[in-house]
Amino acid sequence: MKLLITGGAGFIGSELVRQAVKHAYKVVVVDRLTYAGDMERLHEVIELIKFYREDITDTKAVGHIFESENPDIIVHLAAETHVDRSILEPSVFLNSNIIGTYTLLEAAKKYGIKKFINISTDEVYGELKEEGQFTEQSPLSPSSPYSVSKASADMLGRAYYRTYGVPVITVRPSNNYGAWQYPEKLIPVIILKSLKNESIPVYGEGLNVREWLYVGDCAEALISIIQKGKTGETYNVASAQERKNIEVVKAVLDILDKPHILIKFVEDRPGHDFRYSMNFSKVMKECGWKPETTFEQGIEKTVKWYLEHKEWLYKKVAELEDYWAKLYK
Repeated sequence: MKLLITGGAGFIGSELVRQAVKHAYKVVVVDRLTYAGDMERLHEVIELIKFYREDITDTKAVGHIFESENPDIIVHLAAETHVDRSILEPSVFLNSNIIGTYTLLEAAKKYGIKKFINISTDEVYGELKEEGQFTEQSPLSPSSPYSVSKASADMLGRAYYRTYGVPVITVRPSNNYGAWQYPEKLIPVIILKSLKNESIPVYGEGLNVREWLYVGDCAEALISIIQKGKTGETYNVASAQERKNIEVVKAVLDILDKPHILIKFVEDRPGHDFRYSMNFSKVMKECGWKPETTFEQGIEKTVKWYLEHKEWLYKKVAELEDYWAKLYK
């Protein structure tokens, strides 16, 4: 079986590529290599995969790849994903996440793909208060330009299944973390700022709650869905590991033996969802997957990885300085 993985040089995508190679899949990667893409993530498998540097909104380029490679399964991970950036530049997200998904779905329809795994997010559901969980039947109520663009791509995929019979499977993962995550996201930002003894910006009072899923577990879930997922279905992929943002910050600081006085509370971002939590019993029952990594285990492994890869982490700082100046001004 040949997998075409879009966004395969990204954080989650590269983890899936590495695991897919171990499972003996033939792997084709398509990635535009924006700021968040990095070929270093694929160095250990680069001789075992086929790579195309292309934009998924380019119909001609996508058609050429499908013609040349004839993939069996698409795993569509390519996306703009950072909520804060979507608030600053929403048009980039609408183009990449909606038009990019449309272009791939049209190609999948034309070339008779066996499965199209469309990666969505828990953020499409909107927010929860202190109690309750989202199920796959919960209504979508996105809050940010990012989550709106992902909800649109999510619904578009399901519409292509119903209208055209494209064998789409929708996957909604919770917050991922782990090795190789670009340091604009919360956990690598905490690590980076801590190592430099700089203030760590925390929105509001740090009370927003997220469900933290270790990236290795997420990729294993995707492999299970590739193998056992049913077309037309939607699967929540989560961990039951809920933590307040302030708890995450303090956990990293404690591992690094850094003082909590580095924490600096900043004005909350517009439309900041309070809490996400998903019931993921369906993927466990139908695909035989369950998360294996506790938050304590995962955060220890993650911090250790960044300590061992400081050069990569620091290399990204220059790219972020202008962005942070805009974000926290």
